[in-house]
Order: sequence, then structure tokens, then C-alpha cells
Amino acid sequence: MISNERPSPYGQRPYGGYPQRPKRNVDEESLKTEKIQVERKTFVFTLKENPRGRFLRITEDVNGRRDTIIVPSTGLEEFRDVLERMTQMEAEIAENQDSDVDAENEADALDESASEE
Repeated sequence: MISNERPSPYGQRPYGGYPQRPKRNVDEESLKTEKIQVERKTFVFTLKENPRGRFLRITEDVNGRRDTIIVPSTGLEEFRDVLERMTQMEAEIAENQDSDVDAENEADALDESASEE
């Protein structure tokens, strides 16, 4: 008998090895919801509140498969700041790539005009 074929002395365990606690139903109030479509992904941003506090739930839906992250309200400003920095960096990279392409096109045009002479 292979070791993984033997029954566990701890009984059946769910994936991950630890027993799962049943989820409690917590009353949540939706304060604001916005949805955006980016390519084939749908993002739903929902500001919610429950007895433990306010939080932002971000759900990504791709063809029916959903992933969710929750950001406590205490981290929203820092979350926004990081998102702004990432957006600025992406814009700078895109701008540099565009200027590189423009420079290559100008060089190619100069080469073509020089070869025509």
C-alpha cells in the first residue's frame, strides 16, 4: 500500500488540509456599485458596509469565472495611490515605445530618401 492510499487518522480533510469553518451570513449594505468592461473582462466595484466596517469588493468576471478581492476602507487611499503610480508608469512606458517607433519610422524614411538619390 502506498502512503497516500492509507486512510488518514484525522479523517477526511478538504483541499488544503484544514477543516473549513462554515461561513456566517453577515448583513452587508451596498453603498455604491460601478461596473466596467475591459476587453473580455468585467470588473464590478462595490463599496459595502457591514457591522465590522466599510470595504471595497472588486470582482473580476471572465466568462462566468469570478475572482474577488476585498480592500478594507482603511486601505483605500493607499490602494488608489498604488493604482495611480502603476497607471502613470504604464503611460510613460507607452509614450517611450511610441516615440521609439516614431524615431524608427523617421530613420527609415531618411534611409529611403537617401537611397533614392
